[in-house]
Order: sequence, then C-alpha cells, then structure tokens
Amino acid sequence: MTADDFIEAKAPQLAFYGKAFLDEQLEYKEIQLYMWDVLEEWQCLVNTPQSKAQLPSETEQVFWHLLHCFDKWPEWAIRGNQYLRKQVDDCCDFLNIGGKFPDSCIGIRP
Repeated sequence: MTADDFIEAKAPQLAFYGKAFLDEQLEYKEIQLYMWDVLEEWQCLVNTPQSKAQLPSETEQVFWHLLHCFDKWPEWAIRGNQYLRKQVDDCCDFLNIGGKFPDSCIGIRP
C-alpha cells in the first residue's frame, strides 16, 4: 500500500468523524481512538522506501492537519472557538468533496 492509497482510504473516515463531532453525534474520545489507530497503521507503512519517496498530496496535507487539530486542541476549544470550528469543518469538506485548499492548513507527515 502506498501513502496515497492509505490517505485515500482514511481521509473519508476522518472527515465523517469530524463532521459527526461538530454535529455532536460523536464523542471526542472516539476521534482520539481513531487517531491512534491511524498513527499505528501509518508507522507500519512509512518504513517502506516507496512511501518515503512520495511527496504528500493536498489531500494528505489536509488529512494530517485535521488529525493534528484533534490532537492539539481539546474538545471544548474546537466546539467553542468559531475559528477552529470553521477550520475543522473546511478540512472535512475538502476531504469529502475537494475544492479550494483550506486557509491556514499546514499538514505534514508525522
């Protein structure tokens, strides 16, 4: 599996979780569990030479940025801060339907 394959499989899931969290249909701890599962799977993938050579796509950059948001910011901050809330929403939309690259989105591989 390439890094692109991995991101294409995981990005829609993260976007779904992000939207469900914003709509108060999913608990924050579920996203945290998902995040650790993704990082564990990623660790197995990044040890291959082909994955190290690939440059991250825009989708991958948004994916890592969104995952980082859920790691860095507590639940109350994402729900209560309109800027963070919009950033999470914009990233979820980009992962679902594409379009304009979200503002202030800096996603790098872990």
